[in-house]
Amino acid sequence: SVKENLSVHRRIHTKERPYKCEVCERAFEHSGKLHRHMRIHTGERPHRCDVCSKTFIQSGQLVIHRRTHTGEKPYVCKTCSKGFTCSKQLKVHTRTHTGEKPYSCDICGKSFGYN
Repeated sequence: SVKENLSVHRRIHTKERPYKCEVCERAFEHSGKLHRHMRIHTGERPHRCDVCSKTFIQSGQLVIHRRTHTGEKPYVCKTCSKGFTCSKQLKVHTRTHTGEKPYSCDICGKSFGYN
């Protein structure tokens, strides 16, 4: 229902995580995320590539993987036009142009553009 959707959405802002993993104590804002997370512990990988049979925990991972077979690179850098299979790759690449280095070594302080 709309009321339930709003309640779950509010958890993003309140950081409420009522669904807890009994294996590792990680917590989630809704049951679906906990269910997906449990696949890490059970080894369940229900999403299989029909080209190479590689399996994935989440359907989105399979969508991105399929692009390795199709060559599709829908995320394109506005600066140099280089294409990427997923938005995270583009985000990391964009930092080569901006010089942003949001990650730093907690020992020496050296900064990096990727984790």
